[in-house]
Amino acid sequence: MDIYGEIVRLRKQGQKCALATIVEVNGSIPSYESAKMLVREDGSMMGTVGGGCVEAEVWTAAREVIATDKPKHLTFSLGQDAAYDNGLICGGQLNIFIEPVAPQPQAIIFGGGHVSKSISKVANIAGFSTIVVDDREAFANAERFPEAEATYAEDYESVFPKLGVNTSSYLVIVTRGHRDDMRVLRWAVGTPARYIAMIGSKRKTISVVKELEKEGLPREAFAKIFAPMGLEIGAESPEEIAVSVVAEMIAVRRSPDVNWKAVSKSIFAHETLRTLLK
Repeated sequence: MDIYGEIVRLRKQGQKCALATIVEVNGSIPSYESAKMLVREDGSMMGTVGGGCVEAEVWTAAREVIATDKPKHLTFSLGQDAAYDNGLICGGQLNIFIEPVAPQPQAIIFGGGHVSKSISKVANIAGFSTIVVDDREAFANAERFPEAEATYAEDYESVFPKLGVNTSSYLVIVTRGHRDDMRVLRWAVGTPARYIAMIGSKRKTISVVKELEKEGLPREAFAKIFAPMGLEIGAESPEEIAVSVVAEMIAVRRSPDVNWKAVSKSIFAHETLRTLLK
């Protein structure tokens, strides 16, 4: 598999990586312009930018790029002394650009009603791939959600193992009732999802959480729930609710340094996000 194929594979699996490319060359170097090296999240590599200490430094910088999602530009002068120290007797100069490659964020929407239709459309426009799950075939199909990557019209518990939730997943719970919300939430809090949101008032959410606590789930497990879901913009229609929810998803996506699980004042991370956005 080539580097581009590997990037596609990693993104589908929800894994980050960094791509280092030699973008400029002056003089003699141990590689060539446009040479590439891919560094995976686990530190393994594919390809090369010439080897030696230069490559080791690029690897270190790539790890930082993966952690911060910010690109870096490195310049190496392989003059006589530096080249000898690096084991690269070339004498040239090269510039290397290292860019982060993040998986496409995925919104998994539970429930196929009017609000879900709008959320799927708005999320797709904002760069999220979407999956819709409902236990009714009339509410989860490609005709109703043409922009969705997939739709599942099955019992919720049978779909959970198929979803492959990871840290790039955003779970939105908009089912038709309390009990279905609870079924999904019970599973969702045990996943590594970046974002979990549930429709309904805070009173309803607290009621659901209390029921799940009676089952033995610890309160800390609910620290990253966003409920009521969406930013407070006075949304009323399904379309307005979709805008508020996707805006909240974007805020979470663009705040990689926030530890949502560390919320101490409330079991709802929602309060923390609003403080950050002030």
